[in-house]
Amino acid sequence: MRPLFSSSAFRYQHRLRGYLLRHYNISKPAKPPSPPTPPKPPKKPQKFTFHGITWEDPYSWMSSLNDKVAMRHMDVYMEQEEKYTEAVMSETERLQSKLQSEMASRVASELSTPPLRWGPWLYYRRVEEGKQYPVLCRRLASLNEEFISHKSPSAGFDFTSGKRIEQKLLDYNQEAQRFGGYAYEELSEVSPNHQFLAYTMYDKDNDYFRLSVRNLNSGSLCSKPQADRVSNLAWTKDGQALLYVVTDHSKRPYRIYYSMIGSTDDDVLLLEEPDENIHVNIRHTKDFQFVTVNTFSIMSSKVFLINAAEPLTSMTLVWECGGLAHCIVEHHQGYLYLFTDAARDSQLVDNHYLLRSPLDASSSPRKWERVFLDEQDFIVEDVDFSDKYLVLIIREGEKFRICSVSMPLPCEKGAVNLRELDLQFLPLPEYVAQISPGPNYDYYSPIMRFTLSSPVMPDAVVDYNLSNGQTNIIQQKNMLHERTRILYGTTSASISGKYSGNVNSEDDHSWNDLSEFYACEQYNVPSAEGVVIPLTIVYSRNSKTEKQKPGILHGHGAYGELLDKRWRSELKSLLDRGWVVAYADVRGGGGGGKKWHHDGRRTKKHNSINDYISCAKFLIERDIVHEDKLAGWGYSAGGLLVASAINRCPDLFRAAVLKVAFLDPINTLLYPILPLQAIDYEEFGYPGDLDDFLAIREYSPYDNIQKDVLYPAVLVTSSFNTRFGVWEAAKWVARVRELTIYDPKRPVLLNLTTDIVEENRYLQCKESALEAAFLIKVMES
Repeated sequence: MRPLFSSSAFRYQHRLRGYLLRHYNISKPAKPPSPPTPPKPPKKPQKFTFHGITWEDPYSWMSSLNDKVAMRHMDVYMEQEEKYTEAVMSETERLQSKLQSEMASRVASELSTPPLRWGPWLYYRRVEEGKQYPVLCRRLASLNEEFISHKSPSAGFDFTSGKRIEQKLLDYNQEAQRFGGYAYEELSEVSPNHQFLAYTMYDKDNDYFRLSVRNLNSGSLCSKPQADRVSNLAWTKDGQALLYVVTDHSKRPYRIYYSMIGSTDDDVLLLEEPDENIHVNIRHTKDFQFVTVNTFSIMSSKVFLINAAEPLTSMTLVWECGGLAHCIVEHHQGYLYLFTDAARDSQLVDNHYLLRSPLDASSSPRKWERVFLDEQDFIVEDVDFSDKYLVLIIREGEKFRICSVSMPLPCEKGAVNLRELDLQFLPLPEYVAQISPGPNYDYYSPIMRFTLSSPVMPDAVVDYNLSNGQTNIIQQKNMLHERTRILYGTTSASISGKYSGNVNSEDDHSWNDLSEFYACEQYNVPSAEGVVIPLTIVYSRNSKTEKQKPGILHGHGAYGELLDKRWRSELKSLLDRGWVVAYADVRGGGGGGKKWHHDGRRTKKHNSINDYISCAKFLIERDIVHEDKLAGWGYSAGGLLVASAINRCPDLFRAAVLKVAFLDPINTLLYPILPLQAIDYEEFGYPGDLDDFLAIREYSPYDNIQKDVLYPAVLVTSSFNTRFGVWEAAKWVARVRELTIYDPKRPVLLNLTTDIVEENRYLQCKESALEAAFLIKVMES
């Protein structure tokens, strides 16, 4: 913002003030402007009774989507909230602009995904200058070796030979014109014959994903299939036919259709699941010989096999178990492999395991045998197959590793100890927090791609050549030089210095590691019942000795998902200003097996909250973060975690950011407006079960706000495109303001977006800058 007065104007005001004081005997200066007043939405109390318990909700009207009067009030209230947030944050406009510029400068101007080799082609996406959305392209790998455009992969033209070598397959900027102004893609699958692209785009006017198939040779859309509400797809018949799954109006996947590309016949319904509790999912095996059909519910999980060459023949049941289980079936040289966490011998298991069965097995039910023996300190987290290798993602305690073993595995010995095999461990940087397998479509390639994530290293996309042990970092952002490294083709060694060639596992500088500038420390924090919670902290080495350090504590603790501890470039702005960024791996999340997950869900959700509070107290007691400068941060279910912790210990936090948070579980689970799945009830509890209902009431952020207590400043962000409706955020904000002590230095703000932020780099930077500015403002007030 510009200063209110120039120097000459200031002198004039000073003289005028003196004149008024002398002639009108004014002895006191005018009061500074009052802080903006938060809006007060109307209260319309409504009583609810369940399990003999009655409670009152003064803001239930906010979710009455079919009440036109209520929605008009809601529109007015949302506008008031928008103006209030702008008024409170107006003094940070310059700071927001600076932060946004910092964050935007770290986004590569020539964004491109690393090229993925599949068969003779290299596939990649790139963003053209001045465009918002990417273009999907491909080029022949043989031509790529002759023509390298490291700086600008969008050139697509070899000026030496005069040949155009790039083929544009799909321009998502044009797709945005078809779908309401922006392009949000969920599925994208190239056919195994490389002739067609099947993809789904979000239609925001109808709130579903629409399937289209494009001919890659002509670039035109195929007349069919074109279907609505598509959730899943798989190619069959060597790319001449497509299977796809559609959802019902509650967004439950329940039908499988078969469509022959180029045929004028109607699509064939292969399966319809009438039970509203059962969901359907399909995927092709990596060798494209079969399509697996998963049907699953809380009561049972089944896997069927479809011959991809004859998809209209009957489905064969190959696996069945009681309860909800993760079941992935692969085919390799006459054997079916099943990676699952299903109960074994009627006993729940804590981790996934691998089973094997001959494809032509005649016994009914099919017999499966163990592949590896259990090892408590050597946990298999994930697997990936090629025709000659099996790759395993291993966890040893809190440490992740990748290893490969030659296929086929020995069959005559039965289950073997993993350590007895000739495991080839692949080089990794330090502090790896997550390893994600790439698409790895090329089943016959010895090269497998993984993305490595670390709190102190930008994500590295890495190709491992399993045949010779070579390792290539294909893409990684260099945060120090503000540019992106992207390697194309075999001649990439022409790129000088440490940005080319193979990674020397003994040379830490081969990775764009930031640990020289940012420290990463790991602690074990004691929580309730003697359980130890992993806590990771990151800080700038320049601020190690500083006192009064502000900090932000991230948490999630739901669905058994790993906490996202990736390096995020927007956090660099806080780290460089002396902030500590911490991550609490509480129960309910992933990384500790199924028991770790189950000990933080349903009636045990309080464990997640206690763990988070324990980590917050640890940061303050160890003087890692100043006692009056700790902020909480939670996304979605993590927002529920942080908000619940605030309810229990409001004086522990100075601020919090809750992003599209789950804040009103009682009403959402009892009276779902947006479709919920069985997994949501398994996670947070079934209100029909009395014990679950009482637990939900105990941890619900909306129903446990303390009265007449000073709460931290909170920024709640929500979107009209989210599973948890805007009304949850609006209700929680209104109730916190109503019940707690008002302090203008600790505002409770509601920030709304109308677009899908994840698909818009500008909005990402803008929203992150607002969050950072809010935290800095509160801590400095």
